[in-house]
Amino acid sequence: MVTANKALLAEAGEEILQALEETGLDLGFEASVAGGIPILKALREGLVANPLARIYGIINGTANYVLTMMEREGLSFHEALADAQARGYAESDPTLDISGMDAAHKAAILATMAFGRYFKAQEVYVEGIDRVDSKDILYAQELGYRVKLLAIIKGGKQVEIRVHPTMIPLDHSLAKVEGVFNAVYVEGDGVGPAMFYGRGAGEMPTASAVVADVVDIARDLLKGVGRRVPPFSYDRLDRKVEIKPMDEVVTRYYMRFTAQDRPGVLSKISGILASRQISIESVIQKGRREEGTVPVVMMTHEAMERDVREALEEIDQLDVIGKGTVLIRVEDGGGW
Repeated sequence: MVTANKALLAEAGEEILQALEETGLDLGFEASVAGGIPILKALREGLVANPLARIYGIINGTANYVLTMMEREGLSFHEALADAQARGYAESDPTLDISGMDAAHKAAILATMAFGRYFKAQEVYVEGIDRVDSKDILYAQELGYRVKLLAIIKGGKQVEIRVHPTMIPLDHSLAKVEGVFNAVYVEGDGVGPAMFYGRGAGEMPTASAVVADVVDIARDLLKGVGRRVPPFSYDRLDRKVEIKPMDEVVTRYYMRFTAQDRPGVLSKISGILASRQISIESVIQKGRREEGTVPVVMMTHEAMERDVREALEEIDQLDVIGKGTVLIRVEDGGGW
């Protein structure tokens, strides 16, 4: 059996594997993640000796194209999405792509192969790109970052599996992945960092991956060694692996407040953050805008998600703060 259907694998994979066990059939699904990039074969075979510390993926070409055009051409989110649709890079209903769910399906498959436990897409924390504003993309550049819809998978006592807009350093290889291209960055215990880059969608890249699976299965059958390699790398997907609750994730944060241009506003914001042990790394405050408000941008040191959420809820209730605060997570530690 060969499929490119990532939603099927991320939602009903256990049932499919059970049926394959009963029938003795093999399963190929290289095309389900990152199109023509052979990342699943790499995880299943070439990197099998490596306990994986981290996987970062730009694995939705539509979202990456939209964010690229917002930065490169200064388009709004809706303008960039319309351009993607006009060029055939986005579906007429792009919900799965811009909501992050397409990437979540793929992240669940990658995590299953990395950790030997079946993960469903519903277990992946997901945020889409529809709330990303062109202002935040410009501020990110000023701070030395680029915004990407990133699938993040981290090992440890509890694993992290999440998909959301993320700021990554401009000098990192992933930040240079533009347009509809995909990339998966892997850190293995022995091999260290490795990145796989290429076209993540389209007829020919998908066909390339599908045919590769067909050829692999045919070769095994000709040699009489059916199912030479388990589809998800592990013979049994029964490892006891827990997912870290999103509230307990620790990372850095970008925050953009819409604040009244009054004395003492910064001290109120910083006081609430400090009360939850959230340390500020840098602040950018631009000139006055309409109705006497100014954008205030803050970058934090590492903090726990729960503390940040509680602090923002309190800050957004201040009478000096306008519409809801923008929050984007930042990844730039541990060897980046």
